[in-house]
Amino acid sequence: MNEEEIQQTEEEQEGQEEEQEGQEEEQEEEGLPFAKAEVVRLMKQNLDSDKMIRERVKVEMNKFLGDVLEKVCKQLNEYPYTTIEYEMLKESIYPYKNVERINEEKERILKHLDAIKADCDALSLDVRKTLKLKDVEDTLY
Repeated sequence: MNEEEIQQTEEEQEGQEEEQEGQEEEQEEEGLPFAKAEVVRLMKQNLDSDKMIRERVKVEMNKFLGDVLEKVCKQLNEYPYTTIEYEMLKESIYPYKNVERINEEKERILKHLDAIKADCDALSLDVRKTLKLKDVEDTLY
């Protein structure tokens, strides 16, 4: 084989490898709920410019977004109406849009419960100290 034939063979192999990689990506994307390129574009918009995204992260983010969509739709299906209104959507996505506020409220409630528990413990101790009954012999009347 001369140099031209070797080079042509190498180019054909590279082309076949690229085609196989493209087919693998297409097969992987078939099982994803959203176009991978769109999800990656949105991720890159919201990440620092020096971040690189591994393939598995791209796929798992896509699946996660699909799961969220599925859960919201399941909740929307619980409404008896045939038309989905904006207010219904707002109610269904509330937990996802307000995670931080919900967690803050949870922390506030837990702190308040701890304070109530401390008050109960203090009152219990006071009752035991101040209302201690004298040892009285049991007598039959």
